[in-house]
Amino acid sequence: MLGTYITFPELLIWLPLIAGILSFFIQKEATAKNWALFASIGTLMISLASLMYSDGSQKSFDTSNVSYVWLPSIGSSFAVGLDGIGRLLTLLNAIAFPLIFIVTYNKQYKNAAAFYGLMLLSQAGLMGVFCAMDVLLFYFFWELALIPVYFLSSRWGGEKRIAATFKFFIYTFAGSLILLVGILYFYQLTAPVIDRAGNTLAEHSFSLDAFLKVSLTGAQQNWLFWLFFIAFAIKMPIFPFHTWQPDAYEQAPAATTMVLSGIMVKMGVFAILRWLIPLFPLAVARWDNLVIGLSIFGMIYASLIAIKQDNIKRLVAYSSIAHIGLMCAAIFTRTEIGIQGTIIQMFSHGINIIGLWMVVELLEQQTGIKKISELGGVAQKAPVLTILLVVIALANIALPLTNAFIGEFMMFSGLFAFNKWYAAFAGISIVLAAVYTLGMIQKVFYGPVNVFTEKVKDIQWSQRLVLIIIVVIIFMVGVFPQPVFNLTKQAMVFIMTKMK
Repeated sequence: MLGTYITFPELLIWLPLIAGILSFFIQKEATAKNWALFASIGTLMISLASLMYSDGSQKSFDTSNVSYVWLPSIGSSFAVGLDGIGRLLTLLNAIAFPLIFIVTYNKQYKNAAAFYGLMLLSQAGLMGVFCAMDVLLFYFFWELALIPVYFLSSRWGGEKRIAATFKFFIYTFAGSLILLVGILYFYQLTAPVIDRAGNTLAEHSFSLDAFLKVSLTGAQQNWLFWLFFIAFAIKMPIFPFHTWQPDAYEQAPAATTMVLSGIMVKMGVFAILRWLIPLFPLAVARWDNLVIGLSIFGMIYASLIAIKQDNIKRLVAYSSIAHIGLMCAAIFTRTEIGIQGTIIQMFSHGINIIGLWMVVELLEQQTGIKKISELGGVAQKAPVLTILLVVIALANIALPLTNAFIGEFMMFSGLFAFNKWYAAFAGISIVLAAVYTLGMIQKVFYGPVNVFTEKVKDIQWSQRLVLIIIVVIIFMVGVFPQPVFNLTKQAMVFIMTKMK
């Protein structure tokens, strides 16, 4: 079938990559905005078209999808492809960027061409992470997605952007180095690359297939597991690797924060499913209780801090930490229902958290206020914004019929099947999430209007359209999630097979 593996993965990477590079040469701000929006819509069209060629029968992780000669002397190729999970996350990536560009369209940036160019380069890097079938290529895109974010935050961020960006850089750089050490050691264990004539092309290979064929001892799996896991845990992040996140989210420009929170944190969750579980199944089984314990502790810890927050940005940031902790815990239950719940929740959480950040940004644009205690009565001035926010916020705490309910129900079912006490302690975070979310809604949107909110106006039609699209997705996935299950069922078979 045309484009099933050949056209779509390449286009999803090359379109935003080339568009991002060309953006740097645009002179006018309006042209740069329109160029970025046009390119992101094109990427979305490609992603939607790729779904039409997905019939659920393809084999997961088929490394022959698309492969070009890249670095033959060291056994690395430009191998990309789309399994069900990859399709779901590239779709999330493709949906997010045009919505972000539309909702922040009125935002003015100094040197807008560079800003939008870096945003598109970040999207290209994210696409590459979700499509890479070669470990070195995966690492290349892992870094490509992060480098633009560093410059976006350090140049267009808030007053304390330098300190926040430096902390973000130290964490991610350390994680990347640890990951590279693990990849290079693993690479030395792979078999030589042999051509059809029997000639040795390279002593070792970076292909995913070659890595999967390596037989590791239990001891090797144990220490390699931690090299990979720490790098992925920093990216998610989970406790105790989370301290960079609230500062980075608060200080980064709004559009970048939406990318970080909605998509980039999914790199770590995705990497656990794509790389950690298939490569180190024995170590995953050995360290499951420790990782689940850290994840659940982080969920409760982040939720309690969120309750005490007066800064609305930091509240949303800690909320994200709690939700990601549940995903990590569910994966390590090694139950089918828990992992399937994580997969659908990656998409749902991305949609919901981006929606929350959009509302926060729209409020800050009009009031210049971040403190919850200084806001109030917004519902009287902006009823449409309030209605849409309430739906998105209730979805974020997994109200039935919303998208997050499906994923959270399945993840908690996986935890319950693994250990009832884990499920009970993790369940505390549900109550805490309701406390800080409903408290935020009551304090910000209801009550009397004050000096900071009396001039608030309801959102523009383009901003309404974006939030309505998010609400429609929330109910579509919440009411009828079966297409997501169909899309990812073959990937689930692969993952469960590797854990046995």
